[in-house]
Formats: sequence, C-alpha cells, structure tokens
Amino acid sequence: MWEIVAIAVVVLIAAVLVFAAVRPDTFSVQRTTSINAAPDKIFPFIEDFNRWRLWSPYENKDPAMKRTVSGAGSGKGAVYEWDGNSKVGKGRIEITDASAPARVTIKLDMIKPMEGHNIVNFTLEPRGGATQVTTQVTWAMRGSCAYMAKVMGLFLDMDKMIGKDFEIGLANLKTQAER
Repeated sequence: MWEIVAIAVVVLIAAVLVFAAVRPDTFSVQRTTSINAAPDKIFPFIEDFNRWRLWSPYENKDPAMKRTVSGAGSGKGAVYEWDGNSKVGKGRIEITDASAPARVTIKLDMIKPMEGHNIVNFTLEPRGGATQVTTQVTWAMRGSCAYMAKVMGLFLDMDKMIGKDFEIGLANLKTQAER
C-alpha cells in the first residue's frame, strides 16, 4: 500500500516538474487606462522618480521603505533604488529611454525577495479631438522566466498579482494627472 502511495507521489511531482519545464520562457503583464489629460501633463509623473511617491502602488506598501533617487533628474539615466519590507523587496529601476510625451522604458532589477531582470514600458497615446483630449496609458512589464519561476507560476498567477498593482498605480496616476 505505501509503495503505491509513494509511487503516485513521485509520479505527481515528476508531472508537475515536467509541466513547468514546458511553460513559456517569458512572461508579460499589461494594464491600460484612459486619463482625461494630455500626454504632456501625464508624462512628467512617469519620467521623474521623485513624483512616483504620488502614484506608485508600491509606495504605500511600505511607508518606511528606504529610497534613493540618483542619476539624471528625470528621463533617461534617472535611477530609483529601494529597500523595503517583504511586500516591496529590494531593487533598482533605471530609465533607459524616454521619448516625451509618448514612451518611457525602464530596466527593472529586483534583488529581493527573488532576483529578476525585467523591462517596464509606459506608453501614452492621445485620443480625442482639439476640445477634449484623453490619453490611453499602458503600463507593461516583460521578462524571462527561470525554471523556478515557472514552477512557482503553476501556483501563483503573476498576471493577477502584478496586474492588480498596475491597476492601482494607473488609478492613482489618473487621479494625479486629472487634478
């Protein structure tokens, strides 16, 4: 009897590990919102890390988080480093490209709780006419999935976890930009 249970457990574990191995090597998370403001009003909130405290969903997860802003004042070369509790971890972001007022590309290097190196993009697309301009803002992140991340992905939905933060951040950004 115990032999059958042991064999079943081994087969189940092997099946999970094989299934994880054949999952995609990359991931992406993306959320979009419409903001009643022109792109040039929204863009400074994204390209200036000193203004992220006004809207980033991660700022409220650890008010005691240590933050350092360095490099360029804003735009390409601006750097933001943080070290916080288990909800925000430790990491560094750097703006690698900023095309005002349409796009910001950021290199994200997570150190804790799990190492990861991803690319974050913000795109701003104006909509509407001369009298009423709205902007479609998209916050997207993509990166590679190491084997352990694939295994964890079987039990944790990265899109739901990170996507919820993106939704909160975009709602906060909307509030700030529409003031």
